[in-house]
Amino acid sequence: MKLVSTSIRWFTFILAIAGVVAMGFVLQTIRSQESAIPPPPLAPPQKNAPDDIAATGILEAQGENVAIGVPVPGLVEAVKVEVNQTVKAGDPLLILDDRELRASLLKQQAAIVVAEANLTVAQAQLAKMQDMLDRLNSIPDQRAISQDDLRNRTNDVLVTKAQQQAAAAQLAAAKADVQQTQLLIDRLTVKAPRNGTILQVNIRAGEYASPQNKQPALMLGDISTLHVRADVDEQNAMGVASGLDATFSLKSDSLRKFKVQFVRIEPYVIPKVSLTGASSERVDTRVLQVIYKLDKPKDANLYVGQQVDVFIARKK
Repeated sequence: MKLVSTSIRWFTFILAIAGVVAMGFVLQTIRSQESAIPPPPLAPPQKNAPDDIAATGILEAQGENVAIGVPVPGLVEAVKVEVNQTVKAGDPLLILDDRELRASLLKQQAAIVVAEANLTVAQAQLAKMQDMLDRLNSIPDQRAISQDDLRNRTNDVLVTKAQQQAAAAQLAAAKADVQQTQLLIDRLTVKAPRNGTILQVNIRAGEYASPQNKQPALMLGDISTLHVRADVDEQNAMGVASGLDATFSLKSDSLRKFKVQFVRIEPYVIPKVSLTGASSERVDTRVLQVIYKLDKPKDANLYVGQQVDVFIARKK
């Protein structure tokens, strides 16, 4: 029994050593197969001065981007513009289907003809009644005519005058209906609210457009001068001052800096919606938005919607 017990003890000891050796061999194999962590593809952006305020930003058109919507739901009949096309205020951008309104317009225009005919009849009737009254009034001796007849003729003239006014009012109402429908038809042609460049076209002819669509039908903006909207965390907001210029760099090229001029500070602090992903970043913070402008450089490809890193000189 003692021999068997000793053999089992040595066998367990050898088995444990073999397990440790096998585990070490497996770990060594895994480490040898692991690839080295590659360096970051782009160098991180550098501040101009140690006390500069760093902020995230986005490029937008001068006067902000304009999301063009439609006044009423409807089928898109035609899209008159293309991406990157320059438009002026009042230029047609897209046209909604107006066949239903044009059908109503035909009926309303016919109602004008009927109202004009009714007015003509009322005018003729008034002329007839007025002539009969004038004949009675022209008799030298009024005792030769019945006073009841004179009063009846006078009342007939008053009635026909009222009928003429009613016919004229019906004609005016019919013309107003036509003008209203024409205005509604004109509203179905969406026009440019100001000068700018078409940045996006998100609708095509034959598609159904609605004011409730999350995506605007068109995006318009003046890109002759670009704006940078910088989000400054609220803990750094006290260091921002009006009139101080700043610089920014693109996410794709952190070495090149672009100078921008101060435009304004938005007076309302909003929740932060653009997150950088840094482990130290608070996701419940609010940001102060500062707007800068720059003339679009000819030697750099800058596009509306690009994210940038902004560096703002701290208030002394």
